[in-house]
Amino acid sequence: MKPTRVHIQDRFFGGHRALKSYFEQVQGDPRGADPRRFCWDFWHVPGQYRLLRTPAYHYFPKPLYDRLHEKLVRFGREVLGCHDISPPWMSAYIDGCEQRFHADLPHGPWAFVYSLSPGTGIRGGETLLLREQTLSLWDQPGPEAGAGMERADVIQEIPPLANRLTVFDPRIPHAVARVEGARDLLEARVVIHGWFVQPRPFIEGRLQPRALSREISRVLEELDVFFRLPENQGASVRGMASIRFSVGPSGRVTSPRVLVHSLRSQGGAGEGKVVQRLLSQIVGSLRHSRFTAADAGSKVTLPLVFD
Repeated sequence: MKPTRVHIQDRFFGGHRALKSYFEQVQGDPRGADPRRFCWDFWHVPGQYRLLRTPAYHYFPKPLYDRLHEKLVRFGREVLGCHDISPPWMSAYIDGCEQRFHADLPHGPWAFVYSLSPGTGIRGGETLLLREQTLSLWDQPGPEAGAGMERADVIQEIPPLANRLTVFDPRIPHAVARVEGARDLLEARVVIHGWFVQPRPFIEGRLQPRALSREISRVLEELDVFFRLPENQGASVRGMASIRFSVGPSGRVTSPRVLVHSLRSQGGAGEGKVVQRLLSQIVGSLRHSRFTAADAGSKVTLPLVFD
């Protein structure tokens, strides 16, 4: 299984139209002196960042913002095993705005970008991610004779479609393509962005955290043995894996599966296969987990962080 570097979900939020309508109401009258417009910070770091930004949770009315916050938190818990989000920014990109390549290592295990408005009549504004083969270029067999690499082979471009949520590993160098054309915020690329934080198990149902903790300890002990196997010795794995499973009628774990992961390995023999074997080991270990019949119907998203 290859690392899941990016998760894209279109039509993410049912309240998108209400968010966008409020934004258009606030920004719609350029001759007005509505104090709600006086909130934008022009963030300019020469050679790195150039954009307008404001805290999203201050810009929108609380009931409207809370709906989006709850939707993001629910997604983070069910899919990623992250229990909260960082206080999100809202950023606007007009003509000349951009973010050049950078990484967000200390903020959280997953970054998100929610597109409020894709920008009308503009060029640019795409989220840019270095592709997997770029990050491990020297570890891979050379290209076939006569083959080359161009921009699309090196950089993944994700268009900022309205109501699109993009989630990615923030260790991956990423950027926002320079915007050309928009002079008005109503025409700008506008996004709400932040990080998913606080990874820990998310339980739906009657399964008790203490019982889950015992099984996690057993799985971790088996992983310790896994890394001592000759084929895995010397390997260093970093990143996060989120596994979802259910508890069946007899208390046995059913349908364990990896939802997303950002694991990468270094060192050891067969580096590219260590992650695949590790994920198989995790899923196999969970298949042997047993709880009680009273826990039947419970569902768990289990995040495992390797650092």
